[in-house]
Amino acid sequence: MRYKVGYLGPEATFTNIAVTRFFFNEDSVPYATIPECMDAAASNEIDFAVVPLENAIEGSVNITVDYLIHEQPLYIVGELIVPIRQHLLVHPCHQTEWSKVTHVYSHPHAIAQCHKFLHQQLKGALFENMTSTSAAAKYVSEHPDQKIAAIANEAAAEKYALCIARPDIHTYKKNHTRFVILHKAAVPLASREKFISDKTTLMVTLPSDYAGALHQVLSAFAWRKLNLSKIESRPMKTGLGNYFFLIDVDMAYDAVLLPGVKMELEALGCSVQVLGSYPCYLLN
Repeated sequence: MRYKVGYLGPEATFTNIAVTRFFFNEDSVPYATIPECMDAAASNEIDFAVVPLENAIEGSVNITVDYLIHEQPLYIVGELIVPIRQHLLVHPCHQTEWSKVTHVYSHPHAIAQCHKFLHQQLKGALFENMTSTSAAAKYVSEHPDQKIAAIANEAAAEKYALCIARPDIHTYKKNHTRFVILHKAAVPLASREKFISDKTTLMVTLPSDYAGALHQVLSAFAWRKLNLSKIESRPMKTGLGNYFFLIDVDMAYDAVLLPGVKMELEALGCSVQVLGSYPCYLLN
């Protein structure tokens, strides 16, 4: 049976590259926004949704985190880490005049990732946010009469017949993005790609009237010698000062240690939800 895999489109986004590489023999379906893609997985329109979760430079993709928690509680069943290379793309008729562009289009994270180049080389240009880097490239290709540019990848340049006026304009060279694979159930995944490690993601909500609760939460992991690769707070959207915490543990959900953490935290009055226990892969 062939799977249908949704991703943040259109074609030639970094998400599309991740999907093509990991689900190389499956049917892929582009969606205009992250919520649309996640909704499609929740309604069984597709089998899996692949969306960006975190960038090494700009941090978490908040719309993914918030929609996963507040709107569509899908399971995280896999993680894909993809190296990110951003290029300045222009229509061929403006190839020699790239420094004179008046507007630069891209996803806001991509614009932020290239801030040093933009500040130094394109002073005065206006930055326009798009839903994806590929959508920006498509827009530039459809408006050859305008002196505009896009920040996108090599696949977008090829698909939309644009020129790479300046390659590798991202400020930091070790730029990677984490993409998560979402599904309605906690199903196992396997791949020929480079396996890095197993990971478990927990959502923890602290009791509002318990002094030192966060310290005790972290202690529950520390005395069991469990390594936390990430801890992040996000607003509960129920009022100022109300937060939940996302905690990544560098191990699969086992039968002893993590269930013990969960029971200990719940005894403190915390709410604990397992968002997924999944393998992580590096896509070169």
